[in-house]
Amino acid sequence: MNNPFSTEEEQQPRKGPSPLISLESDLKIYKEPIREVAEEILREQLSRYPIFVAHQHEVKLGELILDKDELKTSWSIQASTLEEFVEKGIIQRERQELFENNFKDPKQFICLFVIVPEGANFVFYPYK
Repeated sequence: MNNPFSTEEEQQPRKGPSPLISLESDLKIYKEPIREVAEEILREQLSRYPIFVAHQHEVKLGELILDKDELKTSWSIQASTLEEFVEKGIIQRERQELFENNFKDPKQFICLFVIVPEGANFVFYPYK
């Protein structure tokens, strides 16, 4: 099976199952509400680059749209934008254009910023 979450870090030996397995399971439930929020961000011209923060602990980034405790899932999702990531220094201003050039179509892919204890990484997850 093709894993849409494959990253360089996954090539490293890991203890126990990857937390991305539970995230992929949650995304099966979450992808339509996420798509609706992404479309709203695009339609209202808040940003051309919606980013969704996936986390299991409290994060002060974006706006909470899917709460794991409320939904009895493993991951919470917050909606954000490239502009907020630049403003908060997560993406350096001089790297913004590179990020924009590598950003996949937000109508076809969810741009996830996945935060795990080992760190964080961007992942593009297809809606289909």
